[in-house]
Amino acid sequence: MKVPKVVITAAIPEAGISLLRANHIDVDLHDSPQSLQPDELIPKLHNADALISLLSDSITEHILSQAPELKIIANYAVGFNNIDLNAAQNRGIIVTNTPDVLTAATADLTWALIMSVSKRIVEADRFVRDGKFTGWQPQLFLGGDVSGKTLGIIGAGRIGRAVAQRAAGFDMKVLYFSPNRKPDWEQKTGVVFGSVDDVLKQSDYISLHCPITESTFHLLDAKRIALIKPGAYLINTARGAVVDEQAMIKALQSGQLAGAGLDVYEFEPKIPDILKEMTNVVLLPHIGSATTETRDEMARICAKNVIAVLNGNPPITPVF
Repeated sequence: MKVPKVVITAAIPEAGISLLRANHIDVDLHDSPQSLQPDELIPKLHNADALISLLSDSITEHILSQAPELKIIANYAVGFNNIDLNAAQNRGIIVTNTPDVLTAATADLTWALIMSVSKRIVEADRFVRDGKFTGWQPQLFLGGDVSGKTLGIIGAGRIGRAVAQRAAGFDMKVLYFSPNRKPDWEQKTGVVFGSVDDVLKQSDYISLHCPITESTFHLLDAKRIALIKPGAYLINTARGAVVDEQAMIKALQSGQLAGAGLDVYEFEPKIPDILKEMTNVVLLPHIGSATTETRDEMARICAKNVIAVLNGNPPITPVF
């Protein structure tokens, strides 16, 4: 009897790997932080029953056509725009993701960016480390207030709502846009619904929490970015391509945007040099879910989905 095989495209936490092995699944692990290239991945998939992929892996129709025995793709992420879903569905391949588990971690990181960029934390830290601090000064590193300001949420899914929940501690007014209005949430919390344009025009802090789709690609294009309230801050822990990066850079250069906190980029991992040079921008290497507890649980969810499907049971967190 054939032992089922799972291919894992890059190193993930041991919590998931040990669970797979405990359930007698052969693990073909590419034990490196960098994922397998397509020409490396395809030969491994020829007799694989399952695939655990990263968001950075492009799982195309061509790759899936070379995997005749594949039953499940467990994506180590909430997003799944890296997978050709139509091709998977046409081949009867189940696709799963890791929802819910990273909500708190990403919401916390969003707030870390809000505070870092508004209080100029990174810039001030560098100033001290460079030996430039000579004593208290009345106008040294003046930043922006957060308490009592208006927070705009674009995308009121689990993460967007969690970010809004944390704003209560800062006595902020919260505006939001979501394709599906949430009247129960409004009634319970006092958040106010508006259009994307309303949120941009009225918010002091704009936080993006929408997936990347055809309708959200460049949702904040040059025209929309021009609507942003002068002196506002833009925070993006969603997907880089939701924002026209060049239009955002121009708004930062002109001063229309007071600053930006970015965990994602339009052409990730490529980041424009001009962004790296800007002192009013905080740049992170896509670490929204990067806590030990969260990443371990993501690995376990992937493993549980693989185990369920290979045992003939429904997946735990199916995409479709």
